[in-house]
Amino acid sequence: MIRVLLADDQRLVRAGFRSILGGEPDIEVVAEAGDGSDAVRLALRDRPDVVLMDVRMPVVDGIAATRQIVADARLAAVRVVILTTFDLDEYVYGALRAGASGFLVKDTDPIELIRGVRVVADGDALLAPSVTRRLIAEFAARVTAPAPAAGSDGLTRREAEIADLVATGRSNDEIAAVLAISPATVKTHLTRILAKLRLRDRAQLVVWAYESGRVRPGWLG
Repeated sequence: MIRVLLADDQRLVRAGFRSILGGEPDIEVVAEAGDGSDAVRLALRDRPDVVLMDVRMPVVDGIAATRQIVADARLAAVRVVILTTFDLDEYVYGALRAGASGFLVKDTDPIELIRGVRVVADGDALLAPSVTRRLIAEFAARVTAPAPAAGSDGLTRREAEIADLVATGRSNDEIAAVLAISPATVKTHLTRILAKLRLRDRAQLVVWAYESGRVRPGWLG
């Protein structure tokens, strides 16, 4: 059973999400929060698998709440998905830097909402390649100036290649085609990359690649 915490200051939005998710046999909404402070408190109490987190909330906003959840070792297994009104919301990049595992637009199709919760609960990031290209290229330079090109931080040559390709928005299948290896091999390398860099998921790898200067906005390949 996938346990979900809903964090949004609009009751109607929470009710809608609860109705959609509650109808799935493998998903349970365990709690609802009306602000970021409550989201953190309830995450500690209920230990959900996934938190659907609105950005604009009173008391503590969604980005700060995400940062608190990610920083708490007791919540290491909790994944945060940011809810936003627009798919190029300027706050989304900040949320990814804070440790979110992806984002969903609030008016997303119910099927995509359900799929997204399952994807993140399974340990993957909710960042479609096309979204990665647009979002990161648009906002990375605004939020923080990329540092001079960094080394590979202990990655092998092949791992560095894969990290760079992930950061330019390619899927595992696309990376496999570029490097003439199997998607399963790409996934194995990606697991090792995340472990070496101490990153939570693919979303954090994208942020690392841009902020380390390995990949710059516009290098979409």
